[in-house]
Order: sequence, then structure tokens, then C-alpha cells
Amino acid sequence: MIQEKMKITELQTEQLELAANMLKAIAHPMRMAILGLLEDGKKLSVTEIHELLNIEQSTTSHHLGILKDKGVLCSKREGKNTFYSLKSQNLQNIVECLSKCTDCN
Repeated sequence: MIQEKMKITELQTEQLELAANMLKAIAHPMRMAILGLLEDGKKLSVTEIHELLNIEQSTTSHHLGILKDKGVLCSKREGKNTFYSLKSQNLQNIVECLSKCTDCN
């Protein structure tokens, strides 16, 4: 069975507002890089993310906080570490779409 794509006009105002806020949160190069690291169900700690992106831990925490606050990421505390992951793996489609849309070939 082929699932039909939902049209923007079919979304409720609240859903549109949530979607717009999520897109605003994602609309930053460093936050997009974070999403890229968390593709395919990966769960990473703040330390792992800041080391992989070679940015300050405080900067990493700031970006993670924004993404979590806007519903893009979820977190789970395990001992002394907090691990972050995509709240929905469907968000991976946004990164893939943007990659295709910005491809110059």
C-alpha cells in the first residue's frame, strides 16, 4: 500500500507552528552537523559530539539544548553522561532532502 504524502494545507495550526520551530532550530550549520552525527539511530554524549565536531563543549551543549527544546532531539541520562538521539528518525529525511536540494550537480 502506497502512503499518500500529507499536504501542508492539511496540517493544523499547532502542527505548523511546531514544524516551523523545529525547522528554525535545525537551520544552523552546526546543528545540522549534529543531526548528521545522530543519523541511523545513533546515540552520542555531549563529549562525543563536541570531540567529533571539534567545537567547545559549552557550544555543543548550547546547540543540543536548542534542538531538544524544539523537539528535534531527546536525551537519556546514563550515569554521569547524557546521550542524545533524534526524537524521530523521520528527521533524518530533512537532512537528506537538504543535501539533495543543495547538490549542484
